[in-house]
Amino acid sequence: MTEQVVRAAEELRGYDPRTGAEVGSPVPATDPATLDAAARAAAEAAGPLAALGLPERAALLRAVATALRERDAELIELADAETALGSPRLPGELARTAAQLELFADAVEEGSFCEATVDLPDPSATPPRPDLRRLLLPLGPVAVFAASNFPFAFSVAGGDTASALAAGCPVVVKAHPSHPVTSVRTGEVVAAALAAAGAPAGTFAVVHGEQAGRELVTHPAITAVGFTGSLGGGRALFDLASSRPDPIPFYGELGSLNPAVATPAAVAVRGAEIAKGFVGSYTMGSGQFCTKPGLLFLPTGHALTEALVQASRAATVAPLLNARIRAGYDAGVRELAAVDGVRPLLAPSTVDGPGFGANPALLAVDVPTLVAHADELLRECFGPVSLIVEYADADELLRAIELLPGSLTGTIQGEATEPELPAALLEAFAERAGRVLWNGWPTGVAVSWAQHHGGPWPATTAPLFTSVGVTAIRRFLRPVAYQDVPDALLPAALRDANPLGLPRRLNGVLGDGPVVRG
Repeated sequence: MTEQVVRAAEELRGYDPRTGAEVGSPVPATDPATLDAAARAAAEAAGPLAALGLPERAALLRAVATALRERDAELIELADAETALGSPRLPGELARTAAQLELFADAVEEGSFCEATVDLPDPSATPPRPDLRRLLLPLGPVAVFAASNFPFAFSVAGGDTASALAAGCPVVVKAHPSHPVTSVRTGEVVAAALAAAGAPAGTFAVVHGEQAGRELVTHPAITAVGFTGSLGGGRALFDLASSRPDPIPFYGELGSLNPAVATPAAVAVRGAEIAKGFVGSYTMGSGQFCTKPGLLFLPTGHALTEALVQASRAATVAPLLNARIRAGYDAGVRELAAVDGVRPLLAPSTVDGPGFGANPALLAVDVPTLVAHADELLRECFGPVSLIVEYADADELLRAIELLPGSLTGTIQGEATEPELPAALLEAFAERAGRVLWNGWPTGVAVSWAQHHGGPWPATTAPLFTSVGVTAIRRFLRPVAYQDVPDALLPAALRDANPLGLPRRLNGVLGDGPVVRG
C-alpha cells in the first residue's frame, strides 16, 4: 500500500473534553499530493497577492472578520463541542479574532509597516552615498501551525494567519488535531470570504495531520513558519526548518514559566489581593494559557498559604483540552511534587469519571531547593499547577531569578515606595522576558501596536519578534534596497511623489511628503 493511500486512511477526531465522546465526523489527514498542490497554489498566489494595493489587501482582512462575525453562533457551537471552553470565553475569543484582523487591516492602510526609507544621493558623504531606497516586501507563502488552547485567536483564522495575510503572504494552515471539525468549518469560512473579496486563488488553505505538518515545513514553496505549541514538537519542526537546503525562519512559541514576584512591601499592604489575583491567573483557562504564571516568589513568612489554598480549592477548573494534555499534566504535576524538598500546599489529585477533568495543584519550595533542583523544577507544566518559591531576602531572590529560563512575561507585585528592589526586578525581568508587568497578572494579552508577545528561548525561537500585535507583521517581510533605480521603475511607496501617501523616512526624517530636490 502506498504512503498516499495509508495517509488518506488516517483520520482525526474531535472529542468532547467533558465526556471524552467523539464529536462530529472524522477529518481525513491530508495526503502528500493534496498538500503539495496547496503549497504550490500558495506559491502561485504570492506574486498577485503582493501586487494588490494596500487598500485591497486591507479589504481582504476585513472581509474575513465580517464573515467570522456573521457565523459566530455556528463556529462557537462547534468549538465548544471540541474544547469545552464555553461562554463567555469562546464568544470573547471569536470577537478578539475578528478585531485583530481589523486592526491589521488598519495597519496595512496606514502603511508604516512597509518601513519605506529614502536616502537621496550625497557625493560629499564618506564614502559617497548613491540614491538608496528601502522597503519591506512579503516573504512568500507562510505555514501557520494552529494552537490547541485558542480555537479561534491562535488557530485557523488567528493572529499568525492575520499577520501573514497583512504582510501580503499566502497562508497554509496546519490545523490542530484537538479541534478538527472547528478548523474545517473555520477554514471554509475564511476561504470563501477571501475569494469573494478578490483574493488570488491559492491565498489560503488548511491541511490536517502530523505528517502533513512536517512536510509543510520542508516544502520548497514555504518561506516561513509560525508555530504555537509544545517545546518538543516546536523544537523538532524548528530543526526541520533549519536543516532544509534553503533554511527558512521558524517563529515558534514553545514554553514559558512566566515568573511572578511579590515584594515584602506588596505582601504587607495587599497580600490577600495578591493571593486571589495569582490563583485566578494560574487557574485561568484551566492553566492552559501560554502566559500562566508558573512560579510565584513570596518572602519567607508571607502568611498567605491558607488564602492561596482556599482560593485554589474554590477555583472553577474546566476539563483540559484533550487526553494528551491531561496525561501530560497528571505526569508533570506528579513529577514536580516528587522532587525532594517540594511541599504540597494543595496536593495533586486525579479526577475520576469520563472526559479530561483535572484538579488544581499548588506546590512550594524555598530558594535553596529551587537552586538544587533547577533542572527538574524549572520546566513548564501545562495545566492548573504553580510553584510558590519562598525567598529569604532580596539578594537570594535576585540570585534565584538569574537561574530562570527565558519567558514570555515577568510580573512584579510591588510598591513604588520601596527603595531599590522594584528597579532591580524590572532590570532582571527585562533580560529574561518579552513583557514585564507591574501590579497585574500575565494572563490576557492585549492586541495592539505596543504589544510584545515573545521572549528568549525557550519561550520563543525568535525573541526579536512578537506573535501578537501589529508588529507581528514584521516576521513575514524582508527588506530590499533599491540603488539608483529610475523613479518610474521603483515601487510606488518609494517614488519621489509618494503617490500612496505612506509614512516614510526621507534622509533620516520621518514624514509623508514628496521628495523635494534642491
